[in-house]
Amino acid sequence: MALSEKIHNPSGVAADCAKLMDEQVSAKKGISGMAMKATYGVVKGIGADYIPSALTKIMPETLAALDPMWAEGLEKGDPVAHLTEQSDRTADTILSVTDARIERSSNGIITGAYGKFRKSVKNDIAAAVPGLAQILGEHAQAA
Repeated sequence: MALSEKIHNPSGVAADCAKLMDEQVSAKKGISGMAMKATYGVVKGIGADYIPSALTKIMPETLAALDPMWAEGLEKGDPVAHLTEQSDRTADTILSVTDARIERSSNGIITGAYGKFRKSVKNDIAAAVPGLAQILGEHAQAA
């Protein structure tokens, strides 16, 4: 069964992913970390539930985009490990969804913030893939 079919509660996955994002951003160091924390703070300042809500909205598209990779992982016996081993590819897949969503966005704050960090964000997403894969695995098993 496809990942997008297994996960019936995208808001639960989104809430866990929002926590993962908080952890990832808070762990950033240096000047680039300060800039990311500031920008992330601006985005979170839009509303307390903005990030989980945005993630919930994009989750069905993201899960559908990850379906082929999840299927490959199932064939190999461990989709969580497969997503983790293919972290760059997983990050590219996720970014293809967010890029398309940002292109359709009318929120100038979000579009501007995303534009500033888009080039460097792939490494951050790739670094978060093991945590994301674990979240997806937990939610897929719970289904």
